[in-house]
Amino acid sequence: MKKILLTGALGQIGTELTDKLRKTYGTDNVIATDIRENDSHVVKDGLFEILDVTDAAAMAEIAQKHKVDTIIHLAALLSATAEAKPLLAWNLNMGGLVNALEVSREQNCQFFTPSSIGAFGPITPKSLTPQDTIQRPTTMYGVNKVAGELLCDYYYHKFGLDTRGLRFPGLISYVAPPGGGTTDYAVEIYYEAIEKGSYTSYIDKGTYMDMMYMPDALNAIVNLMEADPAKLKHRNSFNVTAMSIEPEMVAAEIRKHIPSFTLDYNVDPVRQSIADSWPDSIDATAAKEEWGFEAEYDLEKMTKDMLTKLEEKKA
Repeated sequence: MKKILLTGALGQIGTELTDKLRKTYGTDNVIATDIRENDSHVVKDGLFEILDVTDAAAMAEIAQKHKVDTIIHLAALLSATAEAKPLLAWNLNMGGLVNALEVSREQNCQFFTPSSIGAFGPITPKSLTPQDTIQRPTTMYGVNKVAGELLCDYYYHKFGLDTRGLRFPGLISYVAPPGGGTTDYAVEIYYEAIEKGSYTSYIDKGTYMDMMYMPDALNAIVNLMEADPAKLKHRNSFNVTAMSIEPEMVAAEIRKHIPSFTLDYNVDPVRQSIADSWPDSIDATAAKEEWGFEAEYDLEKMTKDMLTKLEEKKA
């Protein structure tokens, strides 16, 4: 990667990935784009363009203008939002992906887009879900992700396009606010622990889901994109994970730092049903063997860092 175009750069992943890529590859070598602009450092401190990813011509023009060699396509509606607006999700998630793949093909760019544990479904093996297994999701978001994985594989096999991807678990961050995902409780719980000393979870106790701290997710993207292509057997949608947790585990870890913290529940049937259709834990062996994936943060280390950083932001 030498000249990188990001879509969805103001989203949860994009905000922090833009910073990391600018520090790693140089500010002038990273072009952040989103459908809107704001006064954040992503917009103000480097190259930024307004882009609606459903506009293929505009995407192609920006990529050609900046002579990019890599496209990282992040723009999408997340799981809970997609379930509320399924047609919009299909048009944005799939239309934007096809456009980004076509621009990458036409301009010979390396390509990355994230998949998700949402690509699995209720009949997928729940424990240590394999890299290669049955995928029959029951949500629009999941359908989008499975179709996206297959489409990226198609562009690799049909056109030789260097496509790569990760199946992310829930991502936890202190930088950007939650964006409509089913796993967002694991972000909100830390914010409200600092602000209120309590949290009401929309996900029920005992609901295990895979999670990852954002620094590990960012490192995984860069490491995969820089990996030797000859060693990649799977190439797209690698399983990655750092921890399998449920709300009571997070609360117990928070109480080590905020003893008075309380957790109760008001379960959201829609997001709970989505969570119940996903794996309890996934197997990341393929990512470890093919390009050396390794997570640095477990629940204990992540919780300490999250609470410290949120306290600093509050001060």
